[in-house]
Amino acid sequence: MSGIIVVHELGTPATSRAAAGGPDPGAGAAVRQVHAAPAAPGTASDPGPRTLCGRDTFAMRAAVWTPSGEPGSPWYPPEEEGLVCPSCDAAMDDG
Repeated sequence: MSGIIVVHELGTPATSRAAAGGPDPGAGAAVRQVHAAPAAPGTASDPGPRTLCGRDTFAMRAAVWTPSGEPGSPWYPPEEEGLVCPSCDAAMDDG
């Protein structure tokens, strides 16, 4: 599952950049939904511009979770199973 970045769609709008000395974008915001996105070209840790379901990743926050790539293991954090985007999940199953 290399090349997949787990991103969080936040429940409140996140700013694109933290204010000087301020918290990270979306810090403290509730996770609304968990998506999968391909890695941006030339990186292994930054999401590309769109999730697998076609949503813009601009206001999303990359999760700390990294898919293991082990057969049968989830691409998303197990504790966030109830928040997984069904379209991203279906796309991951097809891949």
